Order: sequence, then structure tokens, then C-alpha cells
Amino acid sequence: MTLKRTISDFRLSALAAGLLLCSAHSQAAGVLEEVIVTATLRAESLQDVPVSVNAVSGDKMMEAGISKVEDLQAYVPNLTMSETGIGTNIYIRGIGSGINPGFEQSVGMYFDGVSYGRAQLTRAPFLDLARVEVLRGPQNILFGKNSIAGALSLISARPGQEFEGLVSGTFEAETNERVLDFVVSGPLTDNIGGRLAIRKREIDGHMENLTLNRDEPQRDEQTIRAMFVWDATADLTAALKFEIGQFDVNGRQIEIINDQPSTSDTEAFNGRTYGQILDRTTIAPVPGVVLVDVDADSSVLNNYQDYKRSSNGDYSYNDTHNVTLNVDYVWGDHTFTFITGVLGYKTSELCDCDFTGASVFSVAAEEEYNQFSQEFRWVSPVGETFEFIAGAFFQHSELDFFDSIRVESDILPQLLNAADIQEAGARGERPPFDATGGPFDNVTQAQVAGTPLAPLFQPLFDAGVLELGGIGDAGDEIVNLGTPRDFSSTTDLISGFVQATWNVTDLTRATLGLRYSYEEKEGSRSLNFSDITTGEIRAEGEVDTVVAKNFSAERHNLSGSRKGGNLAPSLNIQHDWSNDVMLYATASIGYKSGGYDARSNASPEANVIRPLQNPDSDPIILVGSFEYDEEQATSLEAGAKTTLLDGAAELNIAAFYTQYDDLQVSIFDGTLGFNVGNAGAATTMGIELDGRMALTENLMMTGALAFLDFEFTDFENGQCYQGQTPDYMVEGNPYCDYKGKTNQYVADYSGNMTFVYTTMVSKDLEFRGGADFVFTGAYNSSQNLDPSQEQDAYIKTNLRFSLADVTAGWEAALLVKNATDETTISYSNDTPLANSIFGAAGHYGFVEAPRTIALQATYRWY
Repeated sequence: MTLKRTISDFRLSALAAGLLLCSAHSQAAGVLEEVIVTATLRAESLQDVPVSVNAVSGDKMMEAGISKVEDLQAYVPNLTMSETGIGTNIYIRGIGSGINPGFEQSVGMYFDGVSYGRAQLTRAPFLDLARVEVLRGPQNILFGKNSIAGALSLISARPGQEFEGLVSGTFEAETNERVLDFVVSGPLTDNIGGRLAIRKREIDGHMENLTLNRDEPQRDEQTIRAMFVWDATADLTAALKFEIGQFDVNGRQIEIINDQPSTSDTEAFNGRTYGQILDRTTIAPVPGVVLVDVDADSSVLNNYQDYKRSSNGDYSYNDTHNVTLNVDYVWGDHTFTFITGVLGYKTSELCDCDFTGASVFSVAAEEEYNQFSQEFRWVSPVGETFEFIAGAFFQHSELDFFDSIRVESDILPQLLNAADIQEAGARGERPPFDATGGPFDNVTQAQVAGTPLAPLFQPLFDAGVLELGGIGDAGDEIVNLGTPRDFSSTTDLISGFVQATWNVTDLTRATLGLRYSYEEKEGSRSLNFSDITTGEIRAEGEVDTVVAKNFSAERHNLSGSRKGGNLAPSLNIQHDWSNDVMLYATASIGYKSGGYDARSNASPEANVIRPLQNPDSDPIILVGSFEYDEEQATSLEAGAKTTLLDGAAELNIAAFYTQYDDLQVSIFDGTLGFNVGNAGAATTMGIELDGRMALTENLMMTGALAFLDFEFTDFENGQCYQGQTPDYMVEGNPYCDYKGKTNQYVADYSGNMTFVYTTMVSKDLEFRGGADFVFTGAYNSSQNLDPSQEQDAYIKTNLRFSLADVTAGWEAALLVKNATDETTISYSNDTPLANSIFGAAGHYGFVEAPRTIALQATYRWY
């Protein structure tokens, strides 16, 4: 659906909204409170900021139960965040980085001015925030060169001049969620203030694991933050923040959502679903000789979406720390800011990545990241003919990542043996025919003596018809197999920036921004084959052939370094049409760093994996990836910030067009790996609206609506979905042309509308009722754009009703999330190995929570 058609579909909705505004005009009372944001690194009214930005207050996040970025996306159109089996996706306006530890994030996250550029950090829970600002579109001047799709700015609540505190508890019975928040804040001395915030959250989860008989995902989160603000002099203020966090998850909200019968030529698989193959597969060619006997937990037969999963268990354990020092010095009318940030995290994960209760294989991973950054800013006074913000930035970061595919049972080896038998040795290696054409005459009977195959083929040996070798043994090569892969990357980044504003007249301003960035990066990746019981490296041999054919992986050892710089410009024009209308237009060019692929299973060189014994066999050639280039975005945006109805309403609109060149993508290789490359080009365009209105003295309405159109204009090497006919074959690898297609997560429209009614029911008791309506058009939840994985359009309703004693400080509330019990899939992908080895097309999905009802009690003191 094109943007034009989408807007046409909304004409009736727009007319209804207009009638609502007109009818409410006569009832509107009061003036809206001003919303102050720091999107331009100055404290400004939201209505004066020339960028598409959504701001969500800390109070709103606590009331709505917004505990992390994944929850925030419901209230910010064109923002999408979802976890995957081995990573995290975060997108704005259809652009994101995908799941690869080597990527810099297209959507930058900044916490109190410090870059949190790693995807894993977006999973961390929120704690005691003043607000979150979401800036859409390239933010390369003030926020850094990698924020090519947008930026999330998190601002911690600071201690005030008065002693205050809060304790709040939330309980939800269905998922057994328990949340406890504690905050205490106030002056410690005449010029030092302190604030301590603690959050503890536990939840059993909304999925039932049939294999382990438990609810998942079980979360255990705790975060502690201490902040001290020292007003050293009238001109010097220093804020020091210490924070440690731990967020552990056992299990995932993943289940197999469909499973089609196999179309494999292998008799043992054909016509059976992947679940049926795993549940029970036997091959007994003669009485008393059982060559294959697979008998997994019967929970694998649960292969449809029903909030029940089949899994042997997985986890993600995360520890984070950060120290931030923010110093502001006022010299005359100028302000100098120094921000020092030290942060890091450690992650240990186990992914049951076949996503079934059969022990097919798992992926173990560890990640450690450390970062130091220093920023200096010089902010001129406002009100002059020329104003500016200038600064310099330095960041050093080190990333170490390890993962390994682990084959810990005999299920996959036996099934591979079954395929190898029925495909005459095609899953591994088989010996050649001799020169006379006799079958395997150069192989002796002794080669199979004492193996399970000997009784089956003894009659053929006795008859002198066949000397057998190399058939039915492919699976033996991967017994206790590990594929240890080590990746490391070190980055040094230095940049300088200036944003200068010329106040041409009292009504018109022109702003030119420039940021020069220079970066040096080193990366290395190695992959080998080992025995997981001993840790020893496996000798080169048939194991290399089997892994290449069935896992698309090869041994390799790669390293590289890259360096370079770029200049990102931005030009903005603002004009005050009237006291109530500000118009703006922006043109900018932004960049995102190139780097190294952490998760490819093969070298980018098209080398023959291993000479096969049978010269009639086609050579095995895998093409992976390692280094990728930087990405560029050219963006145009025009908008208006308006105040209506004598200050009782605000309506903001932005129209944008962005062209991305050398777009970085992470492409699933169809088996177990991800290859990173530069796709070519894409364009994204749309319209975003947001506003709020005091409908009456007691009733407030806020809302946001976004229309989005995304198109790949050059992307020949896209991943084909299961069953799709490839457009290209390169070294035997299939690719599908994505030109003219949209992207994962792109919905033609999305938005939200909130109504809050507040009234005093007695002298001290206040009633507050709120309803959030969150809606989106259809989108594809799979990165290969499989038509079967389209999520239907939906509307979710969240409710909150509270009663508070404004004098005593207590509040009791009822929270209902997803009141209409909508079923939604946030991410899906092909079931690993199901189709590539067994010919059974299927998908797994991340399923969001159904309806939940919670009680919340809060006590505040002042």
C-alpha cells in the first residue's frame, strides 16, 4: 500500500478528529502546561524545537507500566523495538541495524548525555527517569554520527531542594509480576543534594513451557542508582551518577507458530512436520537392526501459536555498570559542559535455538563491552544575533564476543545419518566409483565391519555386488560438536561539532550544523570445530564437509583494520508564522560507521571447503562476510509546531523524505548464520502528527499518528523466504532481489490516542481514569519478508483507574494492559534447520503478552 493510498484510507478518521476538535473548542478550559525538552542540548519548549520529537514523562511511564524501550514503542509512532533469539532490533521510520554484535546502532540511545550504542543495553529496564525524548530522523550533529535513523535520550530525575520520597508496588496475578520502586531525594548539605533510586522486578511470564512445566520468560531485574549534585559555586555545578544493574531472564516468549509437512526426498521425513520428525523417527531396515531411533519429548508436537512453547530452556544473564560525571560551568552568559562516561556490561546467554523441546542444538554466547567517553560543549547565550553550540567528543570502546553452536545429544546426528542413508551419502562424503564403473570397488568390507550398517548391507557384500563406505555416517561427524567463534572489536572515535544559528530577524532563524568524525577500528573473528566434552579442536576431515553442507559453516581466522573520517552537514530554517505557529525545514546528511561482522559462519572468500573423495560431487563453496562499509543518509524534513484554541491545544506535523545509500543489513543465511553487507539503497518517507488538547477542565486528550512508506531501491542480495524461487545464484547461494519491496516492521500507519479524566471526589480524594488506544497497520515481522509472516493490523487498549489522597500522599490504582486481549507477533523467522535439512518449512515467533490486570499502590512524601 502506498503512502497516498494510506492517507486516503484515513480521510474519514481525520474528518472525525476535526469534528471532535471543533465540538470541544467551546468546552476547552485552561492552558496546557509547557513541555520542556533538551533535544537541541538547550532547555526549550517542545513547541520551539525544529525536529520531530516525542517526549514521555517519568510519571507517565510509571503510571502506564512502561519499564523498558520495548514498552515505550507503543507510545511513539514509527519506533519499533523487539528482542530476537540472539539479539535486539530497534528501528525508527523503518530503519534499524538488525541483529549483529558488530553493528553500531542506527538508533542511538543516550543516557544523561552518554552514548549507549550497544543493542544489548536497550533491553535494560528503566529507573527513575525525568523523561524520555525520542527524536526521529538523522541526529548526526548534536548526538553523533551513528544516530542515522534517530535518537533516544533518557534523562534521569535529579535531586531537588526539598526532601521527598516514593515507594510503589505493583502486582499482576496472571504472570505473577511483582515490581517495587523506592526513591528518596533531598539536600544532604547546604550545597549537595542526593537521590537514591532502587527498582526490583520479578515476573514468571506469559508463556507456558510444556517441556519444562514452567511459565516463561521469568525475569529478575534489579537496578540501583545514586546521584549527587554539588552546587560548588553560583557558577559551577557537578552531578555524579553511579548505577549498577542486573537483568536476568530464564526462558523466552518464543514458540513455533507454524510447521508445514516436509517436502524432502528423504522417505523418513517426507510428509511429516518438523515436530513429528523430532517426536519419533525410526529406521529399522531389517528385524533387530535399528539404525535410527529418535524419540523426543512429545511437547514438540505443539507447533502452532497458543502461548505454549516447547523448549529445553534458555537464558540471558546481564550485568551493567556506569559512572557519569556532568559538570556545568557558567562564564558570563556562556555555559561550558563536561560529560565523562564510563560504562560496561557482561552478558551470558544460552539460546535453545532450534526452539523446540528436542535437544537438536543450542547456541551459547558471552559478550563483554567497556566504554570510556569524554564530551566538551560550549553553549552561547540566547537572544543574540548569532548563537552557537560547539564541542568535541572522544570515545574508546572494546567489545569481546564469543558464541558456539553446541550439539549435545544424538538427535541431530541420528537424523543426519537417516538422511545420509536414504540419500546415498549425500550429507557427508562418499568414496568414488572406480575406473571400470564398478561401484565402490576400491573400498573393503572391513571399513564397515562392526558398525550398525554391517548387518544391513552384508547380503550385498556376500553377493559381491557392493563394497560400501561413506554412507549413513554423516551424523557421526557432529556428535558433541562445538563451533567456538571469537570476535573482538576495538574502536577509537574523535569528533568535533558546531551548530550556529543566525537570527535573521525576530521571526526567522537559520541554523547550520557541521560535525567531523574520525574513527579507527580493528576487528577479528575466528571459528573452529571442537569437541564440547573435551574442548579439543577437531582434526580437519569429513566433519568439515558435513558442517559445510548442513550448517553452512567453515573454519576461518580473519582480522582487519579500518580508519577514516567524514563531514556531516545540516541546514535548518525556522520561521514564526505567528505567535502560535512555527514552521521549519531541515536538510541533512548523516553517516553510520562501517565495521566487522561478528556472526557470519564463513569467510567472504569463495574457497572450496574440502576436496571431496568423489570427483563426481559438486564442490562445496560458502561465501560469508566480514567487513562492511559505512552507511549514508540524506534527509529532508519540513514541519510545523502550532498552538491552538488560545493555548488549550497543540498540533505538530512533520513530513520527511530520507534516502539511504550503502544501507547496512544483516541477512540470515538460511541455516544458522547471519551475513552482514551493504544492501544498496532505500528510501523512507512519511508524515508524523502529534498533539494534545484540554477537552474540558477535567479531560485531557493526547495523540500521535504516523504514516510511513519504505522502499528498497537497490538490494539484489536479499534473503529468500522458504519456498521462494531465487532471482540470483552466487557460488551456489540463492539471493532474492528486494528492489521495490518494503522492510521488516514497516506499517503504513501507526499511532496512539490517550484520554485522561481527573476530578476531585472529595476535599482530598482525587479520581484519575485513563485509556490508551495503541494501533498499527499490518507489518511483516520477519526480516525475509515472508508473506505468511504478516502481522494483521490491531488496536490495543490499556486502562488505568486510580484513587489518590493528595494530602496524605497515597494512591491506589488498577492497571489493565491489552484489555481486548489482542495476539501480536513482534518478531518471527524461519525455524532453524527445519527446512534446510529436513524440508519442513516453519516459523518461530516472539509473542507479546495477552491481557493482564495489575494492582498498584504508591506512597509519596514531601
